[in-house]
Amino acid sequence: MFEFANPWFLLFSLLIPLALWWQKRWGEKHEGTIQISTIESVKHVSGLSGNRKVQGLRFVKFAVLALLIMAMARPRAVLDLTETSMNVVDINLVLDISSSMRAEDFKPNRLEAAKATARKFIEDREGDRIGLLVFAGESYIQCPLTIDYEVLLDLLDQVGIVDEANDGTAIGMAIAHGINRLRGSETKNRIMVLLSDGSNNAGELDPITSASFAKEYDIRIYAIGVGTRGKAPFPVDDPVIGKRYVQVPVEMDEQTLQQVAETTGGKYFRATDEERLGEIYEEINDLERSEISVKQFREYRELFGWLLIPSVALMIGVIFINQNIFRKRA
Repeated sequence: MFEFANPWFLLFSLLIPLALWWQKRWGEKHEGTIQISTIESVKHVSGLSGNRKVQGLRFVKFAVLALLIMAMARPRAVLDLTETSMNVVDINLVLDISSSMRAEDFKPNRLEAAKATARKFIEDREGDRIGLLVFAGESYIQCPLTIDYEVLLDLLDQVGIVDEANDGTAIGMAIAHGINRLRGSETKNRIMVLLSDGSNNAGELDPITSASFAKEYDIRIYAIGVGTRGKAPFPVDDPVIGKRYVQVPVEMDEQTLQQVAETTGGKYFRATDEERLGEIYEEINDLERSEISVKQFREYRELFGWLLIPSVALMIGVIFINQNIFRKRA
């Protein structure tokens, strides 16, 4: 960007056309003249260019005046600099992939609905490091903390229901594993978003003990319980008639999930349908929004020297020409 620091000096530029007008109307009348009866005798004299020289010097003088006026107005280039600092959040998404997540009270099922809302949550973050941990009877790192959301989303798409041999719900161990991924982080805000549809029935650690460890490391846990109330349709592969549905009671230890969240300073949510699940992720997104502070600086680069130096050079040149080349004779 370009601006003048003293723009009111530009008003003096009005003197230039005024000076031209005065020179044309009054100045020429007071110049020395010689009257001759005819110009035939001097028309063919070679090198008769005094008028052009005078006009040239006059132009240079007005150019010097224009340059000096612009230099006094102090033209300068303006460079705006913005310094942005962001307090990032380290987030570990802890996702239940036990067989119960196959229930279809969410469409197309609990796991796919959870993946869809987790995807939107990831896409809405900016600058945060996000990791993905999945668990059933055991827990697994699906993706370490990263800012490469493209890779993270690709690994999220690959998440599926665990096989029967590793089935179970080890919530306590999943929290402990998540703590290990976050405790070395140097960021101020570290959170876990734990999503499960059951109760702890596997692993060596209970969820409350794990939550107390999380509190020691200043890690907040947002716990989400997914599942309708009452019974949910669960797909079963029947060797005779193929796929069929049975109504399975929804057994969720909400009290434990709530205590886990409260112990760490987090919050517990219950999602009974896809819409509510999306709202929960949006609420967590708002609660853990990264803080951005912006400082703006303005740098000025003075340009008047590019006008002042040529004007002084031209002025010296005019004086030299007048005194040495076009000097007046007595």
